[in-house]
Amino acid sequence: MKRSTTISTTALVLAAGLLASGCSSGKDGKAEDKQEDPTAAVLKVARSYQEADNREDWAAACGMSSKRLRGGTVEECTAKHTPPSPTPTPTDEASSSTSPSFEPPTYADGSTPQPRASRTSSGPERADTGAASASDVVEVAAVGDHPAGYGVLITYTYQWPDKDPETTRRALRLVDEGGSWVVDQHEDVQDGDMGHGSPVRAALSGG
Repeated sequence: MKRSTTISTTALVLAAGLLASGCSSGKDGKAEDKQEDPTAAVLKVARSYQEADNREDWAAACGMSSKRLRGGTVEECTAKHTPPSPTPTPTDEASSSTSPSFEPPTYADGSTPQPRASRTSSGPERADTGAASASDVVEVAAVGDHPAGYGVLITYTYQWPDKDPETTRRALRLVDEGGSWVVDQHEDVQDGDMGHGSPVRAALSGG
């Protein structure tokens, strides 16, 4: 009778130990599963934003911008960045060869997009831009009005007619706004920034 009691007690202790071990392991596993790596989502939004910007799809670009960067609703942001359609006139036809320059829009943070092109009576002439690539995701601290988030290096080429292709590098700050990653800051990456450990942090640290 005494031996049977000892065996039962030992079995209960082992079972309790296994249960505790299983719960601990399961808890840790679930915690790890819930910690989703934002890298893929951040890269996707950054690349999509830049490609929308390059093709002047302001509705899409504004929709992927933070409230601070938009400076209003998506519709207001889109209207602000969309230039009015030119109305051809005899004067325009006569002077079409001069291709007067079109002033690019200014973003809420004071920056402007890459030069787009001149506008003629037949519509805008635009540089041919290559596909945008997104890389070098780094955590970036809050600076000025920009909250902490993730920085991404954007690279793409553009080429004007009869010109050699050139490479543009931009740093985008993405922040979590309402459960979605949106662009809150964009800065050109200068050649001098490339010498830093993180050109993205260097470019975005100026606010």
